[in-house]
Amino acid sequence: MMAESSDVKSMREKNMASGERAGEAEGAARQFDVSLVIPVRNEEESLPALLDSIRGQTYPPSEVILVDGGSTDETVKVARQMAADSGEELRVIEAKEATPGRGRNIGIGAARCEWIALTDAGIRLEPTWLERLVEVARAGEDVKVVYGNFEAVQGSFFERCASLVYVPPKVERAGGRMRGPFIASTLLRREVWEAVGGFPDLRAAEDLFFMEHIERLKFKTGYAPRATVWWQLRPTLATTFRKFALYSRHNVWAGRLWDWHYGLARQYAVSLVFFVLALAHSWWWLAFPVAITLTRAAKLIYVRREGRGLLWLLNPVQFACVLFIMLTIDLATFVGWAQAVWQRGAGGSAVAAAAAQMNAPKPGSEHKPQ
Repeated sequence: MMAESSDVKSMREKNMASGERAGEAEGAARQFDVSLVIPVRNEEESLPALLDSIRGQTYPPSEVILVDGGSTDETVKVARQMAADSGEELRVIEAKEATPGRGRNIGIGAARCEWIALTDAGIRLEPTWLERLVEVARAGEDVKVVYGNFEAVQGSFFERCASLVYVPPKVERAGGRMRGPFIASTLLRREVWEAVGGFPDLRAAEDLFFMEHIERLKFKTGYAPRATVWWQLRPTLATTFRKFALYSRHNVWAGRLWDWHYGLARQYAVSLVFFVLALAHSWWWLAFPVAITLTRAAKLIYVRREGRGLLWLLNPVQFACVLFIMLTIDLATFVGWAQAVWQRGAGGSAVAAAAAQMNAPKPGSEHKPQ
């Protein structure tokens, strides 16, 4: 169990002292009031679409809390202006240089409701998103966490190919096929956040740590395949490279090489053996690493076919684009890995400390499974 973060602890003490939290005896309608918490940073372009989709919810949240993590653009100004124009219950908290993990902690700590919905900037919510999440929470006895679905926006050919490379395929869940768990399509009770100890103060992988600890504590979880958010992918190869290099660097600092880097490194180590054989004996040995690479790309497309026909599967232009994006992400992974090793003293120590905190014991916080 991880140690309780300072954000969680301070907000818990403040709430206990002020007596702000309502008791368990509240009625069903009050019980399912929902606070929607969103960390943002430099999202002036994407924020209007997200806020418009929140306004269009068939089950509107009781409040919306935007936690700005140090935007250098007009994000805060846009949020405040839209809130003033609509008169809606929208609070903006300026948290300076907050990571997404700390931003969520600040937002949840400031929330008034016992049920917390989570999403991110760069996302658009379907009108029934929150309604579907709440339906599952209400229907399941002792359900404390509900995960919704997500889909990738595919407005261009590049985005369609990118979704085949790194958007996970759907899996069968109770109620239907869906993607996830995905932290930006989640509804949970405050007690879950408190028991886990909040999100680690990380810029990447904080959601994975958090959801893994929820699973470890065995909170009863529900799934809402029809609660869908639309996720905007990086629109170009350059922005995709930069994003994955960032993810890679922070993943290494967080000590999570086992779930991404090591597997990729093994594949390239095998290819390197064949390359050495080609130099020493015959260039025909290169056929093996080429076949391995092509098979990887073909598998990415096949497992995400979702009932599409043979012509779609065998589209050579699509295959070439998927292959190129896959290799670009591979390169970004190794670049980020190298940067993490090189910059460990500059930024890695704080990240490693936050990640290590996830495994620190937390006396008296053991959750008893339902």
